[in-house]
Amino acid sequence: MAQAFRITALPGDGIGAEVMEAALAVLEHVGASATVAFEVTTRPIGGAAIEAHGRPIDEATLEVCRAADAILLGAVGGPQWDRLPTESRPERALLRLREALGLFTNLRPAKVYAALVQASSLKEEVVADTDLVVVRELTGGIYFGQPRGYDDQRGWNTLVYTRNEVERIARVAMELALKRRGKVTSVHKANVLESSQFWRDVVHQVAEEYPGVTLDDMYVDNAAMQLVRQPGQFDVILTQNMFGDILSDVAAMITGSLGMLPSASLGDKHALYEPVHGSAPDIAGQGQANPLAMIASVAMMLTISLERPELGARLEQAIEQTLAAGYRTADIAASGAQVIGTDEMTRQVLESYDRINAATESHQEAIKED
Repeated sequence: MAQAFRITALPGDGIGAEVMEAALAVLEHVGASATVAFEVTTRPIGGAAIEAHGRPIDEATLEVCRAADAILLGAVGGPQWDRLPTESRPERALLRLREALGLFTNLRPAKVYAALVQASSLKEEVVADTDLVVVRELTGGIYFGQPRGYDDQRGWNTLVYTRNEVERIARVAMELALKRRGKVTSVHKANVLESSQFWRDVVHQVAEEYPGVTLDDMYVDNAAMQLVRQPGQFDVILTQNMFGDILSDVAAMITGSLGMLPSASLGDKHALYEPVHGSAPDIAGQGQANPLAMIASVAMMLTISLERPELGARLEQAIEQTLAAGYRTADIAASGAQVIGTDEMTRQVLESYDRINAATESHQEAIKED
């Protein structure tokens, strides 16, 4: 009997719909080859939801998300909604989702594939072998702090963190580091901000529970510089909401393109997976979008939420093999390289996946015969 999972798909706006098509094609393919069933429910979000029912996200969509084993999100936003009031813009749907589902952890891995070393704007010797994860606190800090507002004389936002918020995200980073290289860099601005001094102190208290993890501190401005100077020094970067938002985009460009970075937003009960890139309205509808970040997000979903790490690992290997074979979308193509579109890149990944599956099954059969 096939194992069944309920997936909520939120394509969103711009290229979000295109990369979601790639993600669902991957799910169908993986499911057929692994005797896994994915029951997908698709709902509008962001600008698409505004056009459908006047709000960036509605309660019915939230309910479908709560009932799912995992959520896939494409991207939200576009210039046609930029003049709307802040509370009505497409991006508010993301904050509402995080808050309603308790998605307090954002994992943003940044890995430089050997085949894409030349795609980065940095020198090859700087980016080679980069493999880091930004652990961003997602439901606290300045994006959620109250009071907030503006008038014709000033604007204000409040940056607040509670002990529970810092402790739980620090434990996520420590646990992740134990599975990697055992190093956490806590990024803050404790030389200026009292909230960061609090963050620093609580993180160090949590670190005492993890003797197998090395913890160091770095000011956020220095961290931004170090990411482009020597990214290989980092393993797990632990930071608060706004700093993580900025630093993960810096890390993205180390890999050569925002189109290469997946992410996971996790809570105690729910999880959402999405590419780091935005809706890219300038190329929407042209079939040019890079689907690899979305496909890699599917791999994270298989590994983390659906507890099928062998399927996630094969999908990640398929991405790596496809790149090694020389296939490129426009955002990662060197001068003179042959460029393919969204659908063709997805097809190539699936063909690589089939080859990996066949090799794995052949190896397992050989073991049985021995």
